[in-house]
Amino acid sequence: MDRLDKKILEILQTNSQINNQDLAERVSLSPSSCLRRVKQLEEAGYIKKYVALLNPKKIGLDLTIMVSVGLNSHDAKKMQSFEKSIASFPEVIQCYLIAGQAADYLLKVTVSNLDEYQVFLLNKLTRIDGVSTVQSSFVLNSIIEKTALPIK
Repeated sequence: MDRLDKKILEILQTNSQINNQDLAERVSLSPSSCLRRVKQLEEAGYIKKYVALLNPKKIGLDLTIMVSVGLNSHDAKKMQSFEKSIASFPEVIQCYLIAGQAADYLLKVTVSNLDEYQVFLLNKLTRIDGVSTVQSSFVLNSIIEKTALPIK
C-alpha cells in the first residue's frame, strides 16, 4: 500500500459515495487508474463494505447503553453460544470480547427508551445461558463518534 492508496482510503472513509472522477482528481490519478486501485483495495480486504451512517435520534433511538457482561465460565462452547445469541439481537450494535476487566464482553446497545432497555435486559440478555453479571452505563452525551480509522 502506497501513499495514493492511503489517500484513497482516507477520502472514502469520509465520503464513500464520491464518484470515481472526483476521487481520481483529488488523488491526482486518471479515472481508470483510480478505479483499478479502489477495486484492488476492495479485493485485498482493506475495504470491508460501504454503509450509510444513520442519525439514531432521527429514527427514534434516543438511548445508548454500554453494557459489561460477565459469563460464569470461559468454556469455548459457552462463549460461542453467547456470541451467537448476542448477534441475533438488533439492539446490540457493537460487541467486543475484552480483557483486563471483571467483565468478558462489552456491548453497545441502542434503544428507544428505558422501558425498551428493560425488556431487552430482562427478556433477552439475562436469559442467555452463562450470563452471570451485567453492568449498564447510560450514555449521556456522545463527545466523539468517528468511523474513520487513522491511516499512517
